[in-house]
Amino acid sequence: MFDPATFIAAKKSGARHPADQIESFVKGLVSGAVADYQAAAWAMAVCFKGLDGQETAILAEAIADSGARLDWPLPGVRVVDKHSTGGVGDKISLVAVPLAAACGLAVPKLSGRGLGITGGTLDKLESIPGLRVGLDEAQLRGQVAEHGLVIAAQSEAIAPADAILYALRDVTATIDSIPLIAASVMGKKLAGGAPTLALDVKCGRGAFMADYDDAFALAELMAEIGSAAGVAVRAYVSSMDHPLGRAVGNSLEVAEALEVLSGGGPADVVELALTIVAGLLRDSGARPAPRAAREAAGRALESGAAREKFAAMIEAQGGDLAKFQAHPPHSRRRRIEVRSAADGFVSGIDARMIGEVVRSLGGGRLAKDASVDHGVGVRICAGRGDRIAAGDLLAEAFVSDASGGVVADSVAAAFELSSQPALPKPLILGQVLRTASDADP
Repeated sequence: MFDPATFIAAKKSGARHPADQIESFVKGLVSGAVADYQAAAWAMAVCFKGLDGQETAILAEAIADSGARLDWPLPGVRVVDKHSTGGVGDKISLVAVPLAAACGLAVPKLSGRGLGITGGTLDKLESIPGLRVGLDEAQLRGQVAEHGLVIAAQSEAIAPADAILYALRDVTATIDSIPLIAASVMGKKLAGGAPTLALDVKCGRGAFMADYDDAFALAELMAEIGSAAGVAVRAYVSSMDHPLGRAVGNSLEVAEALEVLSGGGPADVVELALTIVAGLLRDSGARPAPRAAREAAGRALESGAAREKFAAMIEAQGGDLAKFQAHPPHSRRRRIEVRSAADGFVSGIDARMIGEVVRSLGGGRLAKDASVDHGVGVRICAGRGDRIAAGDLLAEAFVSDASGGVVADSVAAAFELSSQPALPKPLILGQVLRTASDADP
């Protein structure tokens, strides 16, 4: 019989958990046999003593098995998924999902909401009038079969153990355990049922993982978990020292994603989306050769096919894209200009500071059940490397109240100036690839 106290004590002493004990613990989370305080105590023990790779993989599988596991019987169609650990201005899913679908892949993406400075894909999509993200399984399957893509909220029936454990970790200072993060992400992704997965692990000031070594360790661990479960995983470690793109805030980011899908937009957003989709094409076997994969992704973006897929998804989920484009929420907010107090070159833009500003305006949340203001945000006008003079426009803030002066000062403080041009920095810092065949026998 499973005893939670003994399980906690074992990890507190640094012992390795056998598979059946981990599975019993996860079942107990869902049934209530394991109390919240016991789960929290165990999570703290893991923070100090850790889990090895095999323990973490078993935990991820148990989380996936705690609820429904989806499958996608689509003859002749390769099913893929994509996940980001989150950052400031990260609207890549809004571009990469329709781009992958335009290349002939099926992308059933179950997403989450933002918390803290990290924006949530669902919050961004809900900037579009009428759009529904709460779809049942039949609706998910029907939309993927007809259009090749869906971005929707994860149902409570999928990985319920993770929802319980995450909520406890969020309030007990146990969020930053790499094994627990890996098991949480991969438990949900394994339950999602896609055999090919791209992971974007953000690293830097605006990311959950500020340190590259930690970010790479997380990427490697998640890839190993996927491989052991028969999933091909390519995990990128990408920079989040500076906001991604020029727009931060829900409707601003949707507008920027549409700009990219229409053939324009910031170069970093275009590059990361193309890289991720080319990787999915290669790893799924649709376009195994690197050059062919990249060219296919580029054609789908340039031709407008990806934008058509995005529009079809929005329409299928009840959204009115024309209304959004005519009157986006940020157009109904007060616009504040943020100007430079000095001459120089923009050497950096602190992503965390920009994220905190947007959250303070109501564009993010401190609690999971809080609402967000879809119209507030920051549009960056002077990018890293740009030469500016005193009085030049650095950014625009979109606010819903009278806090203009304070907001302008906070946004201006995020811009770092130097007397010399900043050297280019890579967007993708590293990557890990593990195929299903890489799993240990």
